[in-house]
Amino acid sequence: MLRSLPFPRQDIAASLVVFLVALPLCLGVAVASGVPAELGLITGIVGGVVTGLMRGSSLQVSGPAAGLTVLVLEAVRAFGLGALGVIVLAAGVLQIVMGLLRWGRWFRAISLSVVEGMLAGIGLVIIAGQLYAAAGTAAPDSGLDKLIGLPTALSEALGSRTALVSLAVGAGTVLVIVGWRRMPRRARAVPGALVAVLLAALATAVFGLPVETVRVSGVLEAVHLPGSEALSSLVDPAVLGTVLAFALIASAESLFSAAAVDRLHSGPRTDYDKELIAQGAGNTLSGLLGALPLTAVIVRSSANVEAGARTKASRILHGVWLLLFVTLLPAVLAYIPLAALAGILVHAGWKLIPFKGVLTLWRRHRGEAVVLVATAAAIVSVGMFEGVLIGLVMSVGKAAWEASQLRIEQSDDGRDVLRVRLQGTVTFLRLPQILDSLEDLPNDRRVVLDLSGVHHLDHACRAALEAWAERHSGADAEAVRAATAPNRREGAAAA
Repeated sequence: MLRSLPFPRQDIAASLVVFLVALPLCLGVAVASGVPAELGLITGIVGGVVTGLMRGSSLQVSGPAAGLTVLVLEAVRAFGLGALGVIVLAAGVLQIVMGLLRWGRWFRAISLSVVEGMLAGIGLVIIAGQLYAAAGTAAPDSGLDKLIGLPTALSEALGSRTALVSLAVGAGTVLVIVGWRRMPRRARAVPGALVAVLLAALATAVFGLPVETVRVSGVLEAVHLPGSEALSSLVDPAVLGTVLAFALIASAESLFSAAAVDRLHSGPRTDYDKELIAQGAGNTLSGLLGALPLTAVIVRSSANVEAGARTKASRILHGVWLLLFVTLLPAVLAYIPLAALAGILVHAGWKLIPFKGVLTLWRRHRGEAVVLVATAAAIVSVGMFEGVLIGLVMSVGKAAWEASQLRIEQSDDGRDVLRVRLQGTVTFLRLPQILDSLEDLPNDRRVVLDLSGVHHLDHACRAALEAWAERHSGADAEAVRAATAPNRREGAAAA
């Protein structure tokens, strides 16, 4: 089989690198999501083998993503672990339907500020939640409570030797990951996250550190096939809302990742509709197994490209290596400290926050920066789904405001006639500006309202102009109605 690969050496080497990157991330995402660690590995296997086999993006790698941990944790707390598989399954079916309807390309129309704001908000919640996990204490439910309660939780941890040791393991993990980038190129062939986890596990075993480790119950025992009770929960509007959130957020993250990966290599470009179907197929199977939702993951995908992958064989093989690991070496998981996984997630959450991007946007596109920050703040304070909706509404409102360009010019035509010329797109967003200008006009002069420069006039503005004409001079109101009639793009009205 391996000899039949078009680029066996490059793809096999890249698959091993991606496997080493994915292993600790699969475990960390699962633990942060409040589910057994084995489910993260199952999701990684499905993302590698099933999604990897399908058409769409040739070098993009899928698996459990840090960007969905907050949403999964909320779903598990609200509906239970048994309902998670059904939610993921339904989200996968919805993704397949969207792909068949060729909606994949439309996800590229989502404002990048909303997506980056979503990731920033998720990153903040992940960091806050995993700091509690690193200290070995339970985190509050809401993102805002996590942030507010951090000072108290950390001050309490300083008085506990066990908590201090756990925090030290988490902090050491982050330092190793960050410092590993400065190592020689050959050493960096081994991912820093894996090195950090191995060192943490070794230190825990050698020194007998009082830290909690991953609980292992076996991969088959972690699988939960959806039952009839779980399937019946799909009639619950709250569950359906979560399904929609899973499908939309996972799709947006995957397709934005595809666009980023396409910029990293010169191979075949992504077919967005086929990639959406591939992601949906992976989530459908992952849901049937009761595992986590999967998305394309930029960390694994970029590692795949940088390692020299040439075809989709690399991402398929990375799933095979994960399968062999959970089959042959599952007991190794029990040596991994939870604080080390928390450190990995803290680092991953930090990378989700676009610090430089916010500063750049503030200098060049201040409105986009406001949308980004507002989306992140809404996710932290309200919730994932609501925060994304708030960001989308703000983005659409900003676009509508910018599209509604209007100029109001006044000129004196003599003989007590005042001409007011409107130019541009006249929508309800500019209505206060128009009415303020008209109400300031003197009542003792005849006013000519020139609409010849108007490209579009919506119903609200047309009705307001008619009402103004009636108040200003009832005798000429019919002229305003004629000039502001639907589908008329030029004209002048007297009042």
